[in-house]
Amino acid sequence: MTQDEIEISATEFKAKCLGLLDRLSERKLTRVTVTKRGKPVAVLTPPKAAKEKTLPSIFGCLKDRTFVPPGYDLTKPVFEEEWDAEKGILHR
Repeated sequence: MTQDEIEISATEFKAKCLGLLDRLSERKLTRVTVTKRGKPVAVLTPPKAAKEKTLPSIFGCLKDRTFVPPGYDLTKPVFEEEWDAEKGILHR
């Protein structure tokens, strides 16, 4: 193990968890191996660099792109006829 990688017991990890996570996010550590009774049970690494391209979020992409004419009732039913299911027709 190098200096920027550590191996730590689960008990010790519980006590130092937040500090270890801070060191990982600051890139002071590259790997934390958590052991239980001497056997590795988890490996923590920092997230990938933010330099990698990510897709933009689609949340809010259509904001201010719709137009509702004044006086138009959005609650008015669009389909005025009786539904097939109401007539007892389940399949055509």
